[in-house]
Amino acid sequence: MRVLHVAAELFPLIKTGGLADVAGALPGALAQAGADVRVMLPGYPAILDSVLHQRRLLEIGPLFGAARVTLRRGQLPYSHLPAYVIDAPYLYRRPGGPYQAGDGSEWSDNLQRFALLGWMAAHVAAGELDPEWTPQVLHAHDWHAAMACAYMAAHPGTGAASVFTVHNLAYQGLFPHHEFAQLGLPVRFMQSHGLEYHGQLSFMKAGLKYANRITTVSPTYAHEITTHEYGCGLDGVIRSRGGDLSGILNGVDGRVWDPAHDTALASRYSADNLAGKALCKAALQRELGLAEDARAPLFGVVSRLTAQKGLDLVLAALPALLRLGGQVALQGSGDPVLEAAFHAAAFSHPGQVAVRIGYDENLAHRLIAGADVILVPSRFEPCGLTQLYGLRYGTLPLVRRVGGLADTVVDAAEPALAEGRATGFVFEAASPAALEGALQRVLQAWARPADWLRLVRTAMAQDFSWAGAAAKYLALYAGLVEAR
Repeated sequence: MRVLHVAAELFPLIKTGGLADVAGALPGALAQAGADVRVMLPGYPAILDSVLHQRRLLEIGPLFGAARVTLRRGQLPYSHLPAYVIDAPYLYRRPGGPYQAGDGSEWSDNLQRFALLGWMAAHVAAGELDPEWTPQVLHAHDWHAAMACAYMAAHPGTGAASVFTVHNLAYQGLFPHHEFAQLGLPVRFMQSHGLEYHGQLSFMKAGLKYANRITTVSPTYAHEITTHEYGCGLDGVIRSRGGDLSGILNGVDGRVWDPAHDTALASRYSADNLAGKALCKAALQRELGLAEDARAPLFGVVSRLTAQKGLDLVLAALPALLRLGGQVALQGSGDPVLEAAFHAAAFSHPGQVAVRIGYDENLAHRLIAGADVILVPSRFEPCGLTQLYGLRYGTLPLVRRVGGLADTVVDAAEPALAEGRATGFVFEAASPAALEGALQRVLQAWARPADWLRLVRTAMAQDFSWAGAAAKYLALYAGLVEAR
């Protein structure tokens, strides 16, 4: 099975969120299962500097505002998978992030930047850019790659099937209506049954309308986005696809997230020997300036600071958490109001609250290993990876019952405890009172060391490897290829 994955970011080369983790792990898992997999990436400096053994396949220009576009083929430095890199200096070689400038503003030419990504991918899928390899399936990830599905639909000679994965429906790639002419598509694509969305054009809608199959990153989220509450205005479009939608749960890359071999940790450990986890906690407390107290339950947060992630609920519940003797260690960035509020909490509660604004991959590993509980109180969560990392590291997740959080964490209620299935704590309503109630249950379990240890070991025994997800994707691909 020949599969081309198309994404705007890929760990460890460039990362803003969970999309990079998925794009960095799923292709390799598919290759291990026997697929012939390649990836296509924009030529940001971090990618051009990292992809090995690059050679030029062809040069095109001008295209989407770029005077010169070169398609290069090389090899990813860690998985050694073949990679196509789109070298368009005018569009991709710039400081800042993949989507935003250093001041946080969106790049004004994101339409051209990600239309080019989709256009190049679609033409590889049509067999026009690499004479040595043509995919049977093109797999586009999130709105940045979604235009590949539209360009394939506009190209009647394309033999490949398309799969579009929604990683987060809230980010849709919306652009002004008048910019449609830059896409080079027939006018019919800008009608209401195409890319038009309330007077704008939507890249996300391109994937939802034109992909042969749509997936999301958890089964519960696949159902949720068909509803008005979670559909972000596109639920009608999604419902119209009927049986073309399915949810396949993300996995964890065991090469990156493994407490027994994690070089970022102060001490390594396993479910059979948890002594190292206590050492990780003490080291984290020292590093962050928290009181070094093994008896204080340490709650960790590694997250974008947005309303989606429910961090305002954490702020509201923080007085109760601290009153109950807990500590909080947070790493993240985002909403300036939330950043300032957490800084103020750390200033007001030295030794109990520590905040690090920004993202540091190694610190994220140390924080998840050193915490006792990982907080993920999201208002919506397509899959969530942080709770999966918590499970693997014996750091019990405290989550809201939504999306992939509902699919991956078993609440420590009496029946699940008695049956040995419980792996964390789950609450229902997106309210400070509901979170405070869950915090009280956490503290009650923490006061019973034998029960807590059993929860930790059950959590660490869960298997969320990518092998299972890869098998489901391969079955999906095979069905599409057979149907074509």
